[in-house]
Amino acid sequence: MLSFSGKNILVTGAGSGIGKATALLLGQQNAGIIVVDQHQETALQTTEELKELGVRAIFVVANISDAAAVDQMYASTMENFKTLDGIVHCAGIGIERTLMEMTREEWDRIIAVNLTGTFLCAQGAAKIMVKQRYGRIVLMGSAAGERGGTGRTAYGASKGGVSAITRVMAVELAELGITVNALAPGAIETELVSRMHDAETREAYCSRIPVNRYGTPEEVAATAVFLVSEEAGYINGVVMPVDGGFMGGGVIKRKANPKG
Repeated sequence: MLSFSGKNILVTGAGSGIGKATALLLGQQNAGIIVVDQHQETALQTTEELKELGVRAIFVVANISDAAAVDQMYASTMENFKTLDGIVHCAGIGIERTLMEMTREEWDRIIAVNLTGTFLCAQGAAKIMVKQRYGRIVLMGSAAGERGGTGRTAYGASKGGVSAITRVMAVELAELGITVNALAPGAIETELVSRMHDAETREAYCSRIPVNRYGTPEEVAATAVFLVSEEAGYINGVVMPVDGGFMGGGVIKRKANPKG
C-alpha cells in the first residue's frame, strides 16, 4: 500500500469528479490535502469530508487561468503546510463544438483554463519543488488530446498542449528530483462529460471501448494517486491512458457469450 504520511498534495478541481475522488483517496492514505476549486461551496464540502477522515486539509478558491490567483493559491499552501510534495491538476472545462461552430470567445476560454491554467499551476508547483529537490506533478490530459474526434476543436487542442507541456517539463525538471506525468482519461462519468456527451456520443464511444463502458472518477484517481507517490519515481514524461482500451483498440466484434 502506498504511504503518504507526512506528504502534502495539492489537488485542483477537487470540488467534484476526478479531482474530488483523487483528494479523498489521497486523504485515505494520510496525505495532507490542499483542496482547490473555483466554487467555494464544493471546495468546502470536499474539505469537510476530508476532515471527517481525520485528514489535515484546507481549501483555496481560485480561478486557475488567473496568474495572481495561482500565486495566492501557492502562497496559502506554503503558509499552511510549509512544503508541497505533489500536485494533481484536474481542473478544466469543455464544450462540444465543431470547427465551424466554434466561436473565438469559446476557443479563448477553453485554452485559457485548460492550457494556460495548466502552465500556471505546473510552473508554480515547480518553483516550490525545485527548492526542495523533490516533487511529483500530475497533469490532466485527455484521449481527445491524443486522437481526433468530432466536436473537440478547442478541447482537443488544449489537451494536446497539456501532453506537450508534460513531456517538456519532464525533461527539464528530472535532474532536480521532480517527475512530471499526465493522465489521458477517455470517457469518464463526470459532470463535465454528462454535459458534453449526448446519447449518440455515448453510443459512439462505447462501440470503440473494449471494456464497453464509461470509467469512473475513482478509477482515474487511483492512477493519479500512484503517479503522485514517492514509489512512482522512475515514471517520467508519460501521458498515461485511462480509457478502457479506447486508444489501443481496433476493430471490435462483440460476442454475447465469448468462448475461452
